[in-house]
Amino acid sequence: MKTFSQLAILLIGISHFSCDGIFQYNPNQIVLKDNERDLTVKNIEKIKQLPVKDTLRFILMGDSQRWYDETSDFVKSANKQRDIAFVLHAGDISDFGITREFEWVNEIMQKLNYPYLTVIGNHDIVANGPDTYTRMYGALDYSFEFGPNKFIFVNTNSREYAFDGTTPNLTWLRSELANNPGKKNTVVVAHVPPFDADFDPKMEKEYAKILAESGTVKLSLYGHQHAFKDGEYYNDGVHYYVTTSMGTRGYMVISMWKDGYKVDRVEF
Repeated sequence: MKTFSQLAILLIGISHFSCDGIFQYNPNQIVLKDNERDLTVKNIEKIKQLPVKDTLRFILMGDSQRWYDETSDFVKSANKQRDIAFVLHAGDISDFGITREFEWVNEIMQKLNYPYLTVIGNHDIVANGPDTYTRMYGALDYSFEFGPNKFIFVNTNSREYAFDGTTPNLTWLRSELANNPGKKNTVVVAHVPPFDADFDPKMEKEYAKILAESGTVKLSLYGHQHAFKDGEYYNDGVHYYVTTSMGTRGYMVISMWKDGYKVDRVEF
């Protein structure tokens, strides 16, 4: 039998373990390792180190949620693709906005041969999801340029903000699209497409108008609907593409060049 002093020493020792050690005290706790923080900035830096080619090839996937085995299979399939620069995750990384879910998916995605970038999904906004997302990845709205292309990532999860007119941030989006003096090809990436019921209906037409009037957006990319879809929904020259979920085992490979692009659907 342990003496009182031995038990006291044991309890003191246990108290020195961090929450990311052997104990998880609270599922809403946000405890991240250094290599799990600021992934957006880190991965953009990796992308910018890549050589710029005449044709840019990247992957659009999304809605990993609780489909961990399927997401692992996606990584194996994606790693077999040729000449891929990076992967875009179109949101719903998690299902319940729990930090451990984000960590599990990131652990899987780290096995990609390419950097990956994300946009926040509606499931990522529940619980402590926004805080975890911000700490693990970074800003909910951001952009970066690579060669002759500009990518804009925007939070379009209107329902989670009670359709209060703040989401998506159209002022920011308009400014980002205008800040393109070189008239680079622009790709807008979000989770909820504007023609979905979870997008604020009062903002749908203005959102589409902003993209069309920029003159540089030829395609815009989304997830959320768990099915492959595409179309020029507003007859304004902007083509919208929706990728399917990991649960239905599919993704898109997108090739872009100066005057055009091509989208291939892949099932794995």
